[in-house]
Amino acid sequence: MSRAVRRAAACCLATLAAATCSAPLMKLPAGAGTPAPDAADALTQATAACRTVSTLTAEIAVSGSVGGRSLRGRLLAGVASPASARLEAVAPFGQPLFIFVARGDEATLLLPRDDRVLERARPDAVLEAITNVPLDARALRVALTGCASAPDPARSRQLGDDWRVVPDGDGDIYLHRNPHVAPWRLVAAVRRASNTSTWRAEYGNFATGLPLDGLPRTVRLKSVSNNRFDLRLALSQVAINDTLDDGVFTVRVPATATPITLAELQKAGPLSR
Repeated sequence: MSRAVRRAAACCLATLAAATCSAPLMKLPAGAGTPAPDAADALTQATAACRTVSTLTAEIAVSGSVGGRSLRGRLLAGVASPASARLEAVAPFGQPLFIFVARGDEATLLLPRDDRVLERARPDAVLEAITNVPLDARALRVALTGCASAPDPARSRQLGDDWRVVPDGDGDIYLHRNPHVAPWRLVAAVRRASNTSTWRAEYGNFATGLPLDGLPRTVRLKSVSNNRFDLRLALSQVAINDTLDDGVFTVRVPATATPITLAELQKAGPLSR
């Protein structure tokens, strides 16, 4: 593997910081529970804000670890329904570390500092190669807005008075109601990836007041059974439902850019030296 490819993979997330202690995951209720006849209403309330989001742009402060290695950095993000995304990793100075854009089933990853490019790849494969997180553009939008993907409230479970568990696509979403602070919130999602690994998203610091009322401003993404990733995202400068033109989800590739393959990127691994 060339030195440039190794350096390119490292640049993808390598604004590194000193190691930090990993905070414990949210304690979710366990057990078989009982049928939850009010789950549909709770779900409607918990997803009222995110279901209205067609586009979202934000600045994201990222901290945590990937592959056991600590990191800290800043992303500029834009997502649009149904399946468009842009992530730009901002460097302290100079060119971005990487620019990732996706529309539908195709993604491009540009590494400006190395003048390398990966084109027409699967979005989920590219994001997993550079972050270890198995998300495509649609799932990224769902994760950033704290929303449901394909919920089935008819099969929901009630775990105590203030928890509802709703099957949702490849996992479950957890709705919680603080008895002293209404309303219902979607506070966590447990996802099972195609490789049988499990990971979860946790949401907090919900905005109050329009136009962001009910949207989470902090998101944690963590693999459950290993240290593949543990990322904490703090969203700021959030704007929703602005018109994003096609140029947001395209990237101008320099004529001098040298192609790299997905296999090379995967072999190098996130934060690889």
